[in-house]
Amino acid sequence: MPDTYLVLGGSGLLGRYLAHRLVDRGNVVAVLDIVQRYDDIPFYSGDISNDGVVVDVLCKTGATCVFHTVSPLATEAEADEFWKVNVEGTKQVISACLAAGVQKLVYTSSAGIIINGCDINGADETYPIPKKGYQAYHHTKAIAERLVLEANGKKGLLTCALRPSGVFGPGDRVMVAAMYKQYQLGRTGVQIGNNRNLVDFTSVQNVADAHLLAADHLKLPVHPDFPVAGDAFFITNDEPWPFWDFANGVWDRFDQYFPGQRVKKKPFVIPQWLGLILGTILELQGWITGNRPIMTRYVVQMSSTSRWHNISKAKKSLGYIPKVCMGDELDNMVKVCECVSIVDISVS
Repeated sequence: MPDTYLVLGGSGLLGRYLAHRLVDRGNVVAVLDIVQRYDDIPFYSGDISNDGVVVDVLCKTGATCVFHTVSPLATEAEADEFWKVNVEGTKQVISACLAAGVQKLVYTSSAGIIINGCDINGADETYPIPKKGYQAYHHTKAIAERLVLEANGKKGLLTCALRPSGVFGPGDRVMVAAMYKQYQLGRTGVQIGNNRNLVDFTSVQNVADAHLLAADHLKLPVHPDFPVAGDAFFITNDEPWPFWDFANGVWDRFDQYFPGQRVKKKPFVIPQWLGLILGTILELQGWITGNRPIMTRYVVQMSSTSRWHNISKAKKSLGYIPKVCMGDELDNMVKVCECVSIVDISVS
């Protein structure tokens, strides 16, 4: 009998693609989110961290497979909000799945849970997770992943976790808005670091495909050589780019839609060590004034260190093959955003 699906966070970028993938292949699917942006898929409103919300929706939908994509944005929330949603919310999701007899739970973790401030080159799933995450987002995502994997096998529930890196694609509102703001303010001519640091960015379409593969492979008996249940998998485009090549790729595409808005120049390079000093000063200034600093130590680290991963495990166990390449997805993302007005997105 085919599964019935519930996508938690189905109004978000990944959740939206995932829900549509399920509809396109003929599955029965519903969405649970705190905000409704679309009306073409059955929608339930609710906060997963509130007691009884998830189990109520599970009983109404009869879902047998749950995709948990919910999380505050990595750069937008405070530590207590990350804990409330990522940890307490995930506990509620697990309890609800067990109470409702759900058979499968696929959790959207993050490749960032292994970030430790140093270069990460070709890390696989054996790479250690720091006891204290680099930021509250990473720390709470790591705890949530552990909770989900520990729930595997309880009351017949099968679980797994996917760790995508740098998700982007058509429909993105956050990354595009931030990069368009930098473009408008003329801040595209500054580069932090030497741009030799490779970073994994991943098409949202590829990440959605990986989630479907994970759910389809969550079954008994478990394959002895390529287990999925109780395991975690890095998901990337398998084509890491120098960090600033990605940023410039977006800005260059903006030039196509806003000709003459900027004069492209050779970038002014700030060494990483100097960037960290400036980030510290600007953070202090922001703390004093109450304004968000334009540069932080976190931003410096993220833009000047390597973060790319080995996805052999996902290829072997899930049959995951990235179908959408980086260049095509950048084209798609900027084109779609231009059609709905990047300007409107940047101020919404």
